[in-house]
Order: sequence, then C-alpha cells, then structure tokens
Amino acid sequence: MTHLRTFLIAAGVAVASVVGISVAWNLIGGGPMPIHGLVALSLGVAGTIALAWILMALAFRSDREGWDARADRSGSADVDKSDKS
Repeated sequence: MTHLRTFLIAAGVAVASVVGISVAWNLIGGGPMPIHGLVALSLGVAGTIALAWILMALAFRSDREGWDARADRSGSADVDKSDKS
C-alpha cells in the first residue's frame, strides 16, 4: 500500500467519523452544530487518528529494529538469577 493510499483511507475515516458524530448529535436533540464545533470536532478526530498512526508506526519500527530486545532488563523481577552477572 502506498503512503498516499493509506493517508486517503485515514482521511476518509476521519471525515466519516465527523459526519457520523454530527448526525448523532442532531439525532439526540443537540441542535445544529456551529462551524466552530465542526472545526473543533474535525481537529480532534484528525489529531486522534494522527497520534494513533504515529504511535503504531513507532511500535512497529521498534519491533522491526530490535529495540525491545536490546532493552536492559537487569533490574526486572522476571529475569532469572542465572542470567545476571
């Protein structure tokens, strides 16, 4: 999958989320959402998706490059005593 396609999928999810939340807001009797509310909602959804995307990318990169395996666990309780020097 190309980066552009992934971005477009994330943008589509963000737009669908904003529209769905706006419709749900109107259905529960919240009234029409002003433009400031839509902007704030859009920024919140986009920020949440971006944060999740970045954190997952960092987790996959860490696993792929072996950063987790290189962590010093000498003070950890689950390390066997025979492993300690």
